[in-house]
Amino acid sequence: MTHTVKRTFAMLFVAVLGSALLYNCEPEADSLGEQLFLGGAAEGNVTSYPLVAYNINNNDTIRSDAGRLLKIINTTGVSNSLAVIGAFSEGQFGMQKASFISQLRMSSDNFDFGKAPKVDSVVLVMKPQFVADSVKAPGAKDENVLIGTVSTPVSTEIKTYPVSYAMKYGKTKMGAGGTNTLMNVNVDEVTTFLDGNDNNFKYSNVTVGTGSALGSAVFDGNVKSYTITKKSDNTALFTADAGFRIRLNNDFFQTKILDKSGKPELQDAANFTRYFKGIRLSVAETDGYLLQFSPDDMEVVMYYTNEKNDNGTITRPQSTFKLLLRGGLGNARIGQYEYNRTNSAWATARQSINTTDGDEKLYLQGMGGPSFAVQIPDATIIKLKELYNNNKAAIMSAKIRIYTDAAWYNKFRKAGNNLTIIPAKKNDATSLLELTGFLPDMLAGFPNPVAPGDLDKNPSYYDFTVTKAVKDIVETDKIIPNNPLVINMGEFVLTAAGPLAGYKFTTKAFEMERAVFVGSDKNNPDRRIQLKITYGIKK
Repeated sequence: MTHTVKRTFAMLFVAVLGSALLYNCEPEADSLGEQLFLGGAAEGNVTSYPLVAYNINNNDTIRSDAGRLLKIINTTGVSNSLAVIGAFSEGQFGMQKASFISQLRMSSDNFDFGKAPKVDSVVLVMKPQFVADSVKAPGAKDENVLIGTVSTPVSTEIKTYPVSYAMKYGKTKMGAGGTNTLMNVNVDEVTTFLDGNDNNFKYSNVTVGTGSALGSAVFDGNVKSYTITKKSDNTALFTADAGFRIRLNNDFFQTKILDKSGKPELQDAANFTRYFKGIRLSVAETDGYLLQFSPDDMEVVMYYTNEKNDNGTITRPQSTFKLLLRGGLGNARIGQYEYNRTNSAWATARQSINTTDGDEKLYLQGMGGPSFAVQIPDATIIKLKELYNNNKAAIMSAKIRIYTDAAWYNKFRKAGNNLTIIPAKKNDATSLLELTGFLPDMLAGFPNPVAPGDLDKNPSYYDFTVTKAVKDIVETDKIIPNNPLVINMGEFVLTAAGPLAGYKFTTKAFEMERAVFVGSDKNNPDRRIQLKITYGIKK
């Protein structure tokens, strides 16, 4: 993947240099042709043209392995990842359930756990993004705890933080008509070796075997931090950063890890990932909400004791050992997604997709859900060419506008920039649309072609700037194919250095949102998907 990213980086660098030359003779995108207006030398016209738009059924699957669960790509270090667990049901798209599967790595290979090691407790720690300035801190509580066999006065402080609203989607406390739904999170042992080089372990409909149920806990939408200090001298006995902690089965880790101390199973990562194949996080519910989190911040912490002989005195001091889920360690990971579309609007719509005349409603969903394609009719291209050649009508601006379906208005959270538009070409052998690269407008220095209208209005809309793409077809002598454009839910992924990683790298694999739009609806001419052209004609 690193090679692919670096190659894409080089291509984008060339594209940026090319755009610098382009802009020596043309103003920036979405203002192309505005020089015609200088000194009142031209008149401006705005015309809308109907578009053909149709749904794309992605068969509820998407590549969702470690190479696609990326929020930011770092070509010289560890990239940032996001994953999703949870479940959410609603009438337009049906039921969606997300689980997360990952290998683990030992924090130290072939670790010596000492003499007669014994597990005290094991916890899995998740650290979803939280709102730090919304802390609830009732103050420290005085109590006694056992340290060894001695009852010791301590001060315990627990702080509670709500998980960021941006990391949740569905029937949450802030969702329309929702409540602060509890989420029962389960952790299970994976019994299938997760071979990251095998295509069978790259897609969201993957099936893996599970063994022992390792633990479960109820997530209430908050994370907690802990500080326990000794009253006598104010020394810290225990601290834990804000997170969601799930108690795991002591006996399993005693047998699986501590009893194997010094054995080949724990010798190195290659042996370990074939011995302890991984864990699966899932939820018991089929409705509620989806939760995004960073798997890179997750860890399994084992608290254990071992026998020490200090000058004839036998003690059992406590130690910790961690099993890490960080992506930079090479852990295979997969977002596993399940759907039940029964009686949903999308279940009906996908049965009658019309690639010739378009579909009346367009459905868009991340995580393997539907996309849609947009095609400018050839008759419209001919008409624009005639305007350009016969009337000297130069295109100033070209935008594709899509209106949200009125029934979808404000039902659930809507983000302003989480849509992508990518040129595509039909594969004659498979009849499928294949993405071909960035939009010409993006390569010409217009990095974000998506602009939402007022999302608080009903209907709201999104505009996609396609000025250069249309000008290239209409205003040049070259024969440029009028290929469709594919719109997906998600954003383009950035590199740590700033530029986009590549047109194949988007957040679609873990994008929780979905939306319904007005498509090629002849009965709704004002709101149907349309191409809005602003052009200038010389006086």
